[in-house]
Amino acid sequence: MWKGIVVALLGGVLTLANAVPAAAAPDHPAPVARVETGLLRGSDTAGVDSFLGIPYAAPPVGQLRWRPPQPATSWPGVREATAYGNRCAAAASGNGPRSETEDCLFLNVQRPSFVHSGQKAPVYFWIHGGGLQNGSSDQHDGSLIASRTGAVVVTINYRLGAFGFLAHPGLTAEGAGQSGDYGLLDQQAALRWVQRNIAAFGGDPRQVTIGGESAGGWSVCAHLTAPGSRGLFRAAMIQSGSCYSQTLTQAETSGTSAAQALGCTDPATAVACLRAIPASRLVDTQVGAEFVHGVPALPQAPDLAVHTGNFARVPVVVGANRDEGRTFALGFLGQTREAYEAFVRAAFPDRADTVLARYPWPADSDRFTAAYQAGAIYTDAGLVARVGGCPDRDLVHTFARYTRTYAYEFDHRDGPGLTPIPGYVWGAGHAAELAYLWPSFDNGTPIAPTFNAAERRLARDMVDAWGAFVRDGRPGAAGWTAWPSFNGSDQVMSLRTGGSTLVSDHAIGAEHNCDLWNSPGQAGEQ
Repeated sequence: MWKGIVVALLGGVLTLANAVPAAAAPDHPAPVARVETGLLRGSDTAGVDSFLGIPYAAPPVGQLRWRPPQPATSWPGVREATAYGNRCAAAASGNGPRSETEDCLFLNVQRPSFVHSGQKAPVYFWIHGGGLQNGSSDQHDGSLIASRTGAVVVTINYRLGAFGFLAHPGLTAEGAGQSGDYGLLDQQAALRWVQRNIAAFGGDPRQVTIGGESAGGWSVCAHLTAPGSRGLFRAAMIQSGSCYSQTLTQAETSGTSAAQALGCTDPATAVACLRAIPASRLVDTQVGAEFVHGVPALPQAPDLAVHTGNFARVPVVVGANRDEGRTFALGFLGQTREAYEAFVRAAFPDRADTVLARYPWPADSDRFTAAYQAGAIYTDAGLVARVGGCPDRDLVHTFARYTRTYAYEFDHRDGPGLTPIPGYVWGAGHAAELAYLWPSFDNGTPIAPTFNAAERRLARDMVDAWGAFVRDGRPGAAGWTAWPSFNGSDQVMSLRTGGSTLVSDHAIGAEHNCDLWNSPGQAGEQ
């Protein structure tokens, strides 16, 4: 049940407001940079140089489908880098249009115009979300972050869905134990490209911070634990993510079912058969698009690795949104009390009465009540891939046992720009914070509303706080109370209009009913 929800909803269905006005026209000659594969000519807009659609690996097509990424080829002359590269193949969703293009391994570099080759600017490497099924780097224009913080911003595409995460016994045999995780290998290839090339843009390869939201947050946790990612970054930020993964057996079972549904039933020829299938058919093939552990790319489950301290002990920021589950609970809109209570009894057969006592049907119910109540359960229990609520709190506690950790909760609950459902209050739903950091983020559907003055201030403060972490390894913004590490302080930064403020970990636990949801091995009440 939950896997279907992850596929449908982790990409989000939010449509968020732009935080800054459209950029002005270029004001000086187009910037040029030389990378290992040739010269690039980008564009300058409003004091930010953008180099878009840079190939960081060869197109993973033909015999390179379901193989580790290979080096990009050189080009003659000067390559125009003024438009985003192809989106990776994905079905149409609330997170973007349909794409059937496998030639999609592109990244983008944006920097303040005053940063040039030979300088040592910090680097923010962003991994988009979308449940590993959809999304794209073109949703994340890094101009605001670059211009306000002085960082060089890198955003990337990586293989998605069946193209990025199909596992199959034939692929396991062919790949010396590697099956699935091709999208993770793409991300590692992009990180290695940054190490080799970012100095050409004025970035410092020794000052790379990785960040990501939702499935991008899963990705960050995977990189913290993956052997092939060691040494490629110095700090990490997990937004509304977790350390979610599946076993190789689970992944192979899903992949074998997908292959059989596509007519590739003979184990001896299944891989060749799958490689011959047009991308247009594979786009609609459902697989368990999750990271696979127990393979060379990810030998240990990321969650287990983090809980046992077997990860890169760099400074981390970990946080989630107050109402993550209101995004995931849209299917409950208009449902009755009976339907809501049936959901609780099916989900928690051994303690349904206890759960219903904490999340009761109110006397003043309306057509949104089931969604609000189910959304609160989704949030607090972390039912969707352990995103939000008490699992997020557990993750903060776990990281804090081993490395310097900063915690936040995005608590602005009445912002504009969410997909219009008259009367429905989205609160701080899943992905609601993204437009405050990435003004271009629209989840696939352009919209008109803009932030009010208080929300514009929150956006500036969040960008500054993220930028401070990228630059110095310690988040914070002018006018805020100092943001202490969670280690020893048990303080969480509540991000909200009117002045972000610190709240206690105990208060976060109480608001999410963590005494109910904590289980053995999770953090208890402090």
